[in-house]
Amino acid sequence: MAAETPNPHPASRPPMLSVREALAFLDAGARAVVDVETVATLAANGRVLALDQASTIDVPSADNTQMDGYAVRAADCASGSARLKVSARIAAGQVGQPLAAGCAARIFTGAMIPAGADAVVMQEQCKANDDGTVTVRHAPPAGQWIRRAGEDIRAGATILSAGTRLRSQELGLAASTGLASLPVLRRLRVAVFFTGDELTMPGEAPGGVLAAGAIYNSNRFTLRALLENLGCQIADFGIVPDTLAATRDTLRAAAGDNDLIITSGGVSVGEEDHIKPAVEAEGRLNMWQIAVKPGKPLAFGEVHKADAASAFFIGLPGNPVSSLITFMLFVRPFILRLQGVQQPAPARSFAMRADFAWPQADRRNEFLRARINDAGGLELFPNQGSGVLTSTVWGDGLIDNPPGQTIAPGDIVRFIPFSELLH
Repeated sequence: MAAETPNPHPASRPPMLSVREALAFLDAGARAVVDVETVATLAANGRVLALDQASTIDVPSADNTQMDGYAVRAADCASGSARLKVSARIAAGQVGQPLAAGCAARIFTGAMIPAGADAVVMQEQCKANDDGTVTVRHAPPAGQWIRRAGEDIRAGATILSAGTRLRSQELGLAASTGLASLPVLRRLRVAVFFTGDELTMPGEAPGGVLAAGAIYNSNRFTLRALLENLGCQIADFGIVPDTLAATRDTLRAAAGDNDLIITSGGVSVGEEDHIKPAVEAEGRLNMWQIAVKPGKPLAFGEVHKADAASAFFIGLPGNPVSSLITFMLFVRPFILRLQGVQQPAPARSFAMRADFAWPQADRRNEFLRARINDAGGLELFPNQGSGVLTSTVWGDGLIDNPPGQTIAPGDIVRFIPFSELLH
């Protein structure tokens, strides 16, 4: 059984949580997966490393050249115009013979430095002669253009730490030390379903005409894509009828093999909103009112499994922009913790100039959709409504505007690019 979910305000009408408070309580309640599997390094993109990884070799494994040119003895070139015999040609992957005094070796980027050589002169500073010699028009210092063995990685050094989410950079680093496979935590299993009898899937409206009161279920597409971006294994239970019995049945099924259940819609307290009583009947729930706009309601709790374990539960608001923004702000870091990421990096923000006016302050922390203009400032989408998905396609990111804050043209604001929130 999981630890108790934090409930910071148990009163019947709790005050709204700040964004910081909500993030702290989600972080405190997270319980990471522990099952480990070994996968090929080529297939490990986006996975979370389960164990520290150390290098068994020096990288580079031997002194090698950073440039195409000539390997020389620096002392032979002190005049700045030395004529040397070309005694060898060394390509990457070849091992040259020791370099004798008065000689140079033609050498290509990545090739091992032959014994006796202590510098490389780039080919642009040399002139090849017809008699098998080369004129070196430079007096190189010892060590010039040489990568030393182990200058990047020493054998035995830890190169990747447990809890690292593997990106292209980490995979390249692992491969550079010869790691063909990596131990990773299993993928997080996430169940999703959507409530609302008004919901219709694209392609299912008879004749392509929506019935009166119906809307297309855009949140299903948005949420699945967000989870796929995070490398989750998704169980999609589709659209669930607006009844308490159907909601409870789906919760039990979704809890079965999954670590987390996410729903969209139905987290209010109206007569047709069945998420709250269903989760309370099948587990336990905290209904949080967060001082954020858009996206005020967020439900967080757990649903019991048949084996006395439980799956986490998060209920997102139904408005499409509210659902997207609450996922980016709150669910994404929670999922990273469940995946075993030790210290999920907070989304980076940038101080930028506002090229607009926002004269009406709100008591909540606002996240305004904006984009970068050609002058290097930010312009605002004219309609900041919680159902206006076009703003999220038009925009480059969100302005994090504190409670009670107005914005005048020229003010410096905190801007979070979508690229920081969607991976």
